[in-house]
Amino acid sequence: MNVIFVEPFFPNNQRRFVAALAGVGANVIGVGEYGEHDLGDELRGQLSAYYRVGNVTDEGQLNAAVEWAQSHVWVDRLESTIESHQMTAARVREARHIPGTSVRTTWLCRDKPSMKEALRAAGVPTAASTAVETVDAAVAFANEVGFPLILKPRAGAGALDTTRVDSMDELRGALVNFGSYDSIAIEEFVEGHEGFYDTIAIDGRVSQDWVTHYYPNVLEAMRHRWISPQFVTTNRIGDSPFYAEVREMGARVIEALGIGTSATHMEWFYGPKGLRFSEIGCRPPGVGAWDLYSAANDVDVYREWAHAIVHGTTERPLSRAYSAGIVALRPSQDGRITGYSGVDEIQQRHGEWVIDAHLPEPGTGTQPVEAGYMANAWVRMRHPDYDTVRGMLDDVGRTVKVWAG
Repeated sequence: MNVIFVEPFFPNNQRRFVAALAGVGANVIGVGEYGEHDLGDELRGQLSAYYRVGNVTDEGQLNAAVEWAQSHVWVDRLESTIESHQMTAARVREARHIPGTSVRTTWLCRDKPSMKEALRAAGVPTAASTAVETVDAAVAFANEVGFPLILKPRAGAGALDTTRVDSMDELRGALVNFGSYDSIAIEEFVEGHEGFYDTIAIDGRVSQDWVTHYYPNVLEAMRHRWISPQFVTTNRIGDSPFYAEVREMGARVIEALGIGTSATHMEWFYGPKGLRFSEIGCRPPGVGAWDLYSAANDVDVYREWAHAIVHGTTERPLSRAYSAGIVALRPSQDGRITGYSGVDEIQQRHGEWVIDAHLPEPGTGTQPVEAGYMANAWVRMRHPDYDTVRGMLDDVGRTVKVWAG
């Protein structure tokens, strides 16, 4: 099978997808923005060809690259794994008659108001939402639904630029900050615990899946330096009626949006109103989630995805042997890291359960709190018992300090 992969070099994680595709027997043709000499021997050796463009999100440039590839070989798949690349890849995929995720499905997985309208029509429980282009439209929605409300870009990824407002004054003030967007999504704030449901789907059916929990919810985690936030994937997915409900909702979402063979990343809330869909991406999750899933299940999830793309099946069953999670460690202030405390204590107490850790060298510049879970220091752990790994991650967050000045 000949697979074109968009932007194999950057960010660094992209190389895992290329290695996996090559490892299951695909001929991988890279299209990227970097010079071939930048790729390095290992990545270059995993590519059967490489075509450089100035901008992979420019439809004309990507189309020219694919047309070049099709002039030499039959192209079976065109794959992209970065959110901002999805729509361009879908448009070129359809224009060049290559199987894969359609423009309609990609649009529904990126445009949040359209996504939720389609899912409400399919009976999937979601928050009330709409797209607004004027202050008056936002005020009218607020008067109808009430506060709190959530504002976000229509096609944003994760918590990027997501804002909660609790009053009309806050709404008007927040809308000023969204001035660079022609249209934004506004939706009812759903109270409850937040998590995500990730899958590898093949021909619209879930082949492998994972349920993961946030502690605390993302908006709170991204606002406060003192919080050492976590997300933890559970190995109890087959033991709970609640997880059965999450899986059933995920399957309905995949069917309603027309997702075929793809990775998916779906966020959900559970609270007083029950389980509610939040949003979905037709792509792998970010922030190293697949690394946790691999460590928790004795598989290489990147290879499982590649096997699904190339051979139409996943390769190995998930062991569900461990629950696994990450705890983010925030520097004491913005500036440069000066040192750490508590690392040796954690190693003595829990060292056998540490998967890996990232502790930037003293002198490294810090990243702001809102930059995310892997922006500064972090530790990843696993354990056969979900509650135990949660407790260990809590211990790391209390004990390890990242000092900056």
